[in-house]
Amino acid sequence: MSNTIAFIDSLSFNALPDPVVLQAKHCLMDLLGVAVAGHSTKLTQIMGQFVTSQYAGATPMLFSDNTASLTGAALFGGMLIDSIDAHDGQVLTKGHVGVAVLPALLALMQDQDIDGETLLTNLVVGYEIATRAGIALHASAADYHTSGAWNGLGVVAICARLLKLTHEQTQEALGIAEFYGPRSQMMRCIDHPTMLKDGSGWGALAGTSAALLAQSGFTGSPAITLFDKDLAPIWDDLGERWYILEQYFKAYPVCRWAQPAVEAVRQIADRHAFSHDDIETIEIFTFHEGTRLHVVHPDTTEQAQYSLPFSVASALYDGIVTVESIAETTDGLFHPARRQLSSKVVMHESAEYNALFPAERWAHAKVTLKSGQCLTSTPVTARGNPENPLTEAELIEKFRQLTKQALTPAEQDSLICQSLTIQDFTVEQVKAFEQQLYRPLP
Repeated sequence: MSNTIAFIDSLSFNALPDPVVLQAKHCLMDLLGVAVAGHSTKLTQIMGQFVTSQYAGATPMLFSDNTASLTGAALFGGMLIDSIDAHDGQVLTKGHVGVAVLPALLALMQDQDIDGETLLTNLVVGYEIATRAGIALHASAADYHTSGAWNGLGVVAICARLLKLTHEQTQEALGIAEFYGPRSQMMRCIDHPTMLKDGSGWGALAGTSAALLAQSGFTGSPAITLFDKDLAPIWDDLGERWYILEQYFKAYPVCRWAQPAVEAVRQIADRHAFSHDDIETIEIFTFHEGTRLHVVHPDTTEQAQYSLPFSVASALYDGIVTVESIAETTDGLFHPARRQLSSKVVMHESAEYNALFPAERWAHAKVTLKSGQCLTSTPVTARGNPENPLTEAELIEKFRQLTKQALTPAEQDSLICQSLTIQDFTVEQVKAFEQQLYRPLP
């Protein structure tokens, strides 16, 4: 435990390998793109009104002209990014880090004078602590919990550095965040997709609240995910194994479990010439959790993001899955062609793919045409994992696709460029960068 707190307190930019720095910049850019896209959702509109009325304060809210308390701004930012299922994740946690740690970091920075190197170092600290906390919680708890149950500990780590907590206060804050973190059951939201999403907004809230409480003398019980001797091996390689490098980036704004199936049908479409009108049935063979993404005709964007059939249908109809296809509009999730294709999807559970989950997520597809011809894909996994990463050019194009409805090309270029060069920024340049993140979007 003492080594963990020492790592939180003392990690410096100079200790970060170049690939870690580059990955942190990619995470920053990607998360900001998702945040911009998230402002189009009803979830975000509701949370914005809720936070400004119930968590009043002077801290700016992400991509808004409203303000809230520090905890409220962190809550809003987490819910904002979580509202569009396009943010980075990690397979062993079965969840997401950046969705909570970046909004908390940006909220905390408002009263701080930090440069670009410090920003990236804090972001890395959040990823390293939260990822290990997620792996440890999965190893020590019986249920499958949302990311908010553990990513708040990464938020505490960032708070400890920027609020200059003592080692004792940091230890208490970690215990408070683990105890109060939302131990919510993820599969409930998979089976019944709603605005609850992955609990990450509440993880950001729990982490920032825990740090402020500990700073005031509030005490917590020791964090099991950090203290339990059986979980110690998860923490022994801090500063040696960089879990930020093991995050994946999503190619599409839907649940990661649906994305192997998306790649499978796209492979078939790339290799064979046929129209979506020619399709009789679409069979998907995947792991159990993927088959739980069962909604065929989604009525909300949340249902669409957790729908394997609709994701597959969108990929076959559009050649890709976009934010526009999962929007609650007649041209989006109510488009008759997408809904008709979604009705043709049949899912099959594969014991072979079950055995590989969660470290690996696989699927293959068989499309039967009305002519009787059967087209089959090879087994595929989702793109964007460390072993099959999205290129920087692909991440930039993803950012442009996510933000094209809200940002001008010049605004897109500015945020992309600044995200990818921010390690060179002075305190004043970081503050100017922040100002672009705290303004209303059209």
